[in-house]
Amino acid sequence: MDDDRPDVLLTGLLFYDLVLTGLGGPPTPGEEIWTKGMGCGPGGIANLAVAAARLGLRTSLATVFGDDLYGVHCRDVLGAQEGIDLSLSRTAGGWPTPVTVSLAYGGDRALVTHGQEPPYSQDALMADPPPARTALMHLEPEPRAWLAEAAAHGTQVYADVGWDASGQWPRDLLDQLSLCHAFLPNEAEAMAYTRTGSASAALKELSELVPVAVVTRGGRGAVAVDQTTGEYADVPALDIDVLDPTGAGDVFGASFVAASLGGWPLEERLRFAVLAAGLSVAHPGGALAAPGWYGVDRWWRSLTDPGLRRAYGFLADRLPDDPGPPVAYPPVTPPAPRQ
Repeated sequence: MDDDRPDVLLTGLLFYDLVLTGLGGPPTPGEEIWTKGMGCGPGGIANLAVAAARLGLRTSLATVFGDDLYGVHCRDVLGAQEGIDLSLSRTAGGWPTPVTVSLAYGGDRALVTHGQEPPYSQDALMADPPPARTALMHLEPEPRAWLAEAAAHGTQVYADVGWDASGQWPRDLLDQLSLCHAFLPNEAEAMAYTRTGSASAALKELSELVPVAVVTRGGRGAVAVDQTTGEYADVPALDIDVLDPTGAGDVFGASFVAASLGGWPLEERLRFAVLAAGLSVAHPGGALAAPGWYGVDRWWRSLTDPGLRRAYGFLADRLPDDPGPPVAYPPVTPPAPRQ
């Protein structure tokens, strides 16, 4: 096996995210709200890339950067700071980097985005995808040609899917799972595409279409079936105060891939992914909220709950001897001083 292959191959749309936290509720017309916190940094496909890179995976990203302030900043963060391979990416002169403003409140967030279609498609960026150990991607109704090429190279494809604003949820999208090793939708998406009424029923149907099927359930954890090993796992979520859930699903996916590449049992893979996603929601933003090995190591060393110590005891043997330097979380505006 060629050890020089990327561990993870990624392509997709990049955003510059500005996240405002600490709101009591959404603004109304004519109203000005002062927030308690703020974070900024790369978003979109960068969420997956940073989460994977912070877990020590060799990560190759094919995306488009604008040549504006936001694009230059995102390229610097992803390449120089996070060590992600951007050789497949392109900078488009005169194209504005998409910007998303996220208003986080009530355990969820509302998004406002400005952007245009990039001048290079995913298939143009990945015209000849390099062999990789895995690829992480979002399935779309129109199949991407590079997906079949990557699978033909022997790349194991881990896929999720986005929300269908049209409400049609075309079932033929699931035909693409024949090229995938794993599928990791959330509960609402899984039920909508399979036309089922529960996460367990959706998981059963999906497990017949793809070797590894995972359904995430937000505050209720995740369930999964691995047909290659005959394993089933159902793990709860952690009790963590949610500051901003942006990108938690991406952190889950990247962490599940990292554990899968390590050959871990399914329950350990699922618990690890749930933990990493849970740790990410305590920080604003998507990409830079990913905890990496450093954040997981800190959590494990500070853990006193005996039940969690037992459930996550496998980390004692899984954590690297050197979890790396502290991760660079998004810059956050400090709360105003008390009067």
